[in-house]
Amino acid sequence: MKIGIDARMYGAESTTGIGVYIQKLTEKLFSIDEKNEYYLFLKEPAFSQFKPPTDRVKKIKTEIPWYNYSEQIKLPRLLNKYKLDLVHFPHFNVPIFYQGKFIVTIHDITPKFFPGPKVKKSLLRRLAYNLVLNQALEKSKRIITVSQYTKNNLTKYFDIDSEKIEIIYPGIGEEFKKIDSSFEEIIKKYNITKPFLFYIGVWRDHKNLPGLIKSFEILKSKYNQDYQLVLGGKPDPRYPEIQQAIEYSKFKNDIITPGFIPEDELPLFYNAAKLFVLSSFAEGFGLVAVESLACGTPVVSSNTTSLPEVLKDSAIYFNPKDPLEIAKAIDQVLNDHNLYQNLITKGLILAREYNWRSCAQKTLAVYQESIN
Repeated sequence: MKIGIDARMYGAESTTGIGVYIQKLTEKLFSIDEKNEYYLFLKEPAFSQFKPPTDRVKKIKTEIPWYNYSEQIKLPRLLNKYKLDLVHFPHFNVPIFYQGKFIVTIHDITPKFFPGPKVKKSLLRRLAYNLVLNQALEKSKRIITVSQYTKNNLTKYFDIDSEKIEIIYPGIGEEFKKIDSSFEEIIKKYNITKPFLFYIGVWRDHKNLPGLIKSFEILKSKYNQDYQLVLGGKPDPRYPEIQQAIEYSKFKNDIITPGFIPEDELPLFYNAAKLFVLSSFAEGFGLVAVESLACGTPVVSSNTTSLPEVLKDSAIYFNPKDPLEIAKAIDQVLNDHNLYQNLITKGLILAREYNWRSCAQKTLAVYQESIN
């Protein structure tokens, strides 16, 4: 069987969560599947960096951008050239003119609730998103979602048979584990001078970073907690309110913004942090929180969307719309040694449930079912 994978978003630096999903899923797929041929469609720099592990894995270079009109016309032509039996689109942006067999992974439908400034201002972009997503759901042989929450949203807002949807949880990389180290390397490099709370991810409105910054201010002023806040990830110029919240904060000297954190440094940040805080309004899965648990760092999390499903009783939850409640939850964990240690133990056990090998095995089974 010839399987194509739209890997244009490959790698963490490209698209964070989706990029990690493509990279880690394909790595495990290629290690467990000894029969099928794979065709990875990659953009630079991932194309040059990727080394096919066997001669059954072929890489094809493309510079077709995502979320673009050329994606709708040029990508189907490119895929058809290789006479593929099945294509896996790891995101909703399936070309509406592609007529071959395919499956699609839907991580979430966050753009429906938080469309972003460009989509919000453009009726055409909103129509395009709805058209592409609807076509992908309707024409796909199977749909993979990363949580029950996302599956529920799909059946609630779209006319889809729930039997068509397979929930397959993503995994966490083996590099995310407890590390015995002083972490001097990152502490000096990023000028971290105090124990710190950590966030890593995109800087977009649904991540609620202004709310997290406000809660950090309350934590310091009301609860007298002398910590720094490290906000990892690239600042997004489309959301200037996040940078403004940092600049206008009276504790801005204790807010560290390292930018994109390289793969080899990320486990160090998780391990070095006192707490990981995920204050999102919406998450399809919340992979970063599970990575933190695997590193032995407790998580304080929003009580919304997929997060209670994924983190279970291994986190302390709060209402993300209430900065005071966020600060109170953080303070509770910082002050209660027994609770803190209990969260570490539960988190390490839970994190083992999410692994890429299992994700790859279940995904491969969906490939086989879709062809048959």
